[in-house]
Amino acid sequence: MAHEHTGDCRQIFAALSEYLDMTLPVESCADLEEHLKDCPPCIEFLNSLRQTVSLCKDCDPIEKPEPLPEPSRDRLRDAYQKAIAARASG
Repeated sequence: MAHEHTGDCRQIFAALSEYLDMTLPVESCADLEEHLKDCPPCIEFLNSLRQTVSLCKDCDPIEKPEPLPEPSRDRLRDAYQKAIAARASG
């Protein structure tokens, strides 16, 4: 028998992040867990969300590069202005 999504499923999807973060009120957790007992699509979505969160936590943050030194910025700005002027006159 196919599962029919109800408004409950949409509410569950909306609450799953808070549920995983353990910031959902206790009463709401109980309702969510009751729904999850018999809703394969919501269980699948929860498992997918758990995996996504886990993968994100394992990623190293990208370091921002150091700003260009002032002389390099000046040369870059000059080259840009020359390119714009050449484009306008061409």
